[in-house]
Amino acid sequence: MSTVRIEPLLHYYRREKPSYRPPSKSFKLSSLNALPKKLVYNGRSFCNFEPPTPRALTLRAASTDAATVETFESTDLFFKETFPLKRTEVVEGKIFVRLDHGKKAKNWMLTVGCSLPGKWVLHWGVSYVDDVGSEWDQPPSEMRPPGSIPIKDYAIDTPLNKSASPVGGDQSHEVKIDVKPNSAIAAINFVLKDEETGAFYQHRGRDFRVPLVDYLQEDDNVVGAKWGLGAWPGALGKLSNVFVKAESSHSKDQDSSNESRDPQQKTRRVEEFYEELPIAKEIAVNNSVTVSVRKCPETAKNLLCLETDLPDHVVVHWGVCRDDTKRWEIPAAPHPPETVVFKDKALRTRLQQKEGGKGCWALFTLEEGLAGFLFVFKLNESMWLKCAGNDFYIPLSSSNHSIALPREVPSEDAKVPDSSTEAVEEKKFTAYTNGIINEIRNLVSDISLEKNQKTKSKEAQESILQEIEKLASEAYSIFRSTVPTFTEEAISETEELKAPAKICSGTGTGFEILCQGFNWESHKSGRWYMELQSKAAELSSLGFTVIWLPPPTDSVSPEGYMPKDLYNLNSRYGNIDELKETVRTFHKVGIKVLGDAVLNHRCADYQNENGIWNIFGGRLNWDARAVVADDPHFQGRGNKSSGECFHAAPNIDHSQDFVRKDIKEWLHWLREEIGYDGWRLDFVRGFWGGYVKDYIDSTEPYFAVGEYWDSLCYTYGEMDHNQDAHRQRIVDWINATNGTAGAFDVTTKGILHAALERCEYWRLSDQKGKPPGVLGWWPSRAVTFIENHDTGSTQGHWRFPQNKEMQGYAYILTHPGTPTVFYDHIFSHYHSEIKALLSLRNRNKLNCRSRVKITKAERDVYAAIVDEKVAVKIGPGHYEPPSGPQTWSKSAEGKDYKVWEAS
Repeated sequence: MSTVRIEPLLHYYRREKPSYRPPSKSFKLSSLNALPKKLVYNGRSFCNFEPPTPRALTLRAASTDAATVETFESTDLFFKETFPLKRTEVVEGKIFVRLDHGKKAKNWMLTVGCSLPGKWVLHWGVSYVDDVGSEWDQPPSEMRPPGSIPIKDYAIDTPLNKSASPVGGDQSHEVKIDVKPNSAIAAINFVLKDEETGAFYQHRGRDFRVPLVDYLQEDDNVVGAKWGLGAWPGALGKLSNVFVKAESSHSKDQDSSNESRDPQQKTRRVEEFYEELPIAKEIAVNNSVTVSVRKCPETAKNLLCLETDLPDHVVVHWGVCRDDTKRWEIPAAPHPPETVVFKDKALRTRLQQKEGGKGCWALFTLEEGLAGFLFVFKLNESMWLKCAGNDFYIPLSSSNHSIALPREVPSEDAKVPDSSTEAVEEKKFTAYTNGIINEIRNLVSDISLEKNQKTKSKEAQESILQEIEKLASEAYSIFRSTVPTFTEEAISETEELKAPAKICSGTGTGFEILCQGFNWESHKSGRWYMELQSKAAELSSLGFTVIWLPPPTDSVSPEGYMPKDLYNLNSRYGNIDELKETVRTFHKVGIKVLGDAVLNHRCADYQNENGIWNIFGGRLNWDARAVVADDPHFQGRGNKSSGECFHAAPNIDHSQDFVRKDIKEWLHWLREEIGYDGWRLDFVRGFWGGYVKDYIDSTEPYFAVGEYWDSLCYTYGEMDHNQDAHRQRIVDWINATNGTAGAFDVTTKGILHAALERCEYWRLSDQKGKPPGVLGWWPSRAVTFIENHDTGSTQGHWRFPQNKEMQGYAYILTHPGTPTVFYDHIFSHYHSEIKALLSLRNRNKLNCRSRVKITKAERDVYAAIVDEKVAVKIGPGHYEPPSGPQTWSKSAEGKDYKVWEAS
């Protein structure tokens, strides 16, 4: 049985509270926080446990304090408050994998389960015997359990249900998959996803792999019985090791690594096994602490009782202050038992366990004349429990019951203003918002007036348009902070303006047509830059204005997406001199060049003392401080990630000043040394869009686009018609950049997939009759595409419906947004058709802000008129542009698409 520890693969920034509360013995403390509740003066306790009785207190008190403790309940209470304590803990359980005979005699049953409570989903796919492409493929429909949802075209999500036979007496969740022993499937691959936390769980840092042929058992991430072993644990007893011979229909086209194997090995099938592996899950736990202060009438001293339901013994680090400066001091004796002095600045007291073990407590006798009692909880050497990031402060004067956070300790959370401050701030906020709205309205009215259109120069109009977009972006930022869903009216006035212009850094002129200048295999030539350079003139003649080049840096992976030394630009695509020459060549033919910047993660050069790869080399010799703290694999010492973690390499902490400074210097160097005009930003879901704004403001690129890749919404395996939530997330990221960058319109690509593949062209109109992707809401920031190096090429993770690519290009090359054409399609049998559409777009001056009017969106046909200049139809159904003042002439045509121009 394997004892390897399984860690989460991917943590979402948002955390939800699970309903499960585990036993304390399996707790492992993590990040902590506490927020104060409203003050209570009536003496009622809001703790979820009973306070100790005076007798219990007397039994546990030191002899010197016994009399004081006995009189605690009889003294006058003038302060009492309960603080919630929020923290996270780790509970442990098991993932179990079992392969045995199913209900059908000829089939086998694979069972995957988890003993921890939660909302678990199996993210899985299969590998075929002769598969030389993608490692994952979708399983055949007969293998898919009920409730399974396809993910792109390579995986399935299947929810786990409660098990009828719990593991080890605990309730478990499991899913069962039918397996045919004689199929061409070589292995089943999966990871386990916890939907409550968004975490994925792997096996030894890789996908789980259940082999169905024996030669795959060489892989490190294989689970299942070893060959020749048939022992099952527990009551299952021993099972013989049986091999079933399968049909060998795939013996010819094996890769070179398999050629030396015994051909008979490839026909034998793995049989019965059962394996358990440990799993650790982080959960949210709510505790509380109640602080009561009473005045002793006999001694005039303050008696402070602290009670908490935190598990086990806890140390309280405490002191007092004499005035509003809240400076820590050590009070005079007596002190509670088990108290020690810490560096002559504070005291540390171990809390006493209550009777029955339900919580801890301590009683403090404090002299007269003190202003307040200060404390924090210390759970271990590195974990502290504070109040909203600050020390707890308890007033010791009955005349002042307000809770004030210490001034010496900076708060991690915003302080809550009093009601008068809130009123003033709200007035300022309203006035500021109204001012922005009025400025936008005035500017829109100014540029729209017919008289002004005739008298103002083009430069003046462009200047006004630039201000409109900047103000609209600022207004939208305020709007999104208070309204949960996006409303396109916030920017619709600016998008309907026809005057194209350079708006602001990173967004170009609006007339860009982008070419992705590589595919997944381009690095194999070793001289890709020079090959691409030879095609510069042809790409320019086709009408492209921008080209996106592959990642230029030294990389662990040959494709460039696992960068190491950022200043080393000798890659598999060519050396730095060849890169410079290629950029210069494209500039000569009038094409701007985008560099592919991988900013989310970086591969280390050295291991730390624990053998973890988090020490970087080269000019940017960062250490673990540059790695986010919540990346479970790389022991980062930075702050928590502002996005989602990429599991394969250390995730960079962009909140660190030195990291942002170094990245900006590197981007400046690329602009000046290489000549890049802008950026394609990889995996921007991994870090906050505000950091992207910082980088763009600093480097002032001509154009910038982020890869914000997100899954669309499905119900019972069918794509939802309404994808507003999906495009909302992309728009939110664009807005976080303050509109300084665009984003790839993944929403549009996904909807085109469903519409063309299923002949459901009605999907191409949203509920308001607009395009359903990002280009329907924020077209000037939508970078449309149908294929790229990940989705197409030899990876084929989400390949566009076969033989329908030209319908996709007829759509994106006639619609608003900034269209992107994939290199593989340009130099293919689609060349002449793409050339005709590019020429049509440039001839009619269609741009990212063009106005589109959808005239038909039915089962088998979609049609639209763009800028009253171009009509387009895709789908097998019939459509002709309406007759009227315009005369339409057909300009481009192909399988299931037509495009007309107005004359």
